[in-house]
Amino acid sequence: MRAVARSRAEPNRFARQLFSGLPRRYDVLEDVLSFGQNRRWRTAMVGAVVAGRPVRVLDVATGTAGVALEITDRTTARVVGVDLSEEMLREGRRRVLARGRAGRVALAAARAEQLPFADGTFDALTFTYLLRYVADPAATLVELARVVRPGGVVASLEFGVPPPPVWRPAWRLYTRAVLPAAGFVGGGPAWARVGAFLGPSIEQHYRVHPVEAHVAMWTAAGLEDVRVRPMSLGGGLVMSGRRGDG
Repeated sequence: MRAVARSRAEPNRFARQLFSGLPRRYDVLEDVLSFGQNRRWRTAMVGAVVAGRPVRVLDVATGTAGVALEITDRTTARVVGVDLSEEMLREGRRRVLARGRAGRVALAAARAEQLPFADGTFDALTFTYLLRYVADPAATLVELARVVRPGGVVASLEFGVPPPPVWRPAWRLYTRAVLPAAGFVGGGPAWARVGAFLGPSIEQHYRVHPVEAHVAMWTAAGLEDVRVRPMSLGGGLVMSGRRGDG
């Protein structure tokens, strides 16, 4: 629980430290830590964006550019990806070059809470596993919505907490026991730390910000038609909404 307290006190610094040693095997272990469901969740999130045929998309917390690359697979859009971690961005640039997408994907360091873009710059925006690593999720959502044009789509993917009485105990067992062990076997001490941190962090986040509060924050940020899609018995949460005209 000490790590969870640190993550809430200094979320940006904690996120940089937590993920600094992970880029090389991030995508493989991301699947392990999401019960093998991350790609399915991500596909659902990107699907909410591609339906609008965006020309320019911002991917926040882009990590190693997995979402950015999937957007270019499914649209003709140009994508800007931003992240706090230079190590993650370095691996992301390597992957973008390897896929021949350097002309369509640009990656840069930036904070979600203070994006270096003008109002209404993008047709759509995605963010993944972000809100547990910012001090003020509501203010961050306002900032994310600011850079999307009226009518543009915002979509997100976050871990969720399955409902009681059956699935939550099973989820707790998985996150408390299996994740740290699987992280250590697959990626060493750095991933074991991530595995041990995730379960308590996710649960604490939803104690403070339940799903209903997420919907309210999206609405307060000027996003309309907010949709919530629990996936994999509630282990993943995909949300989407449309930037209002006001």
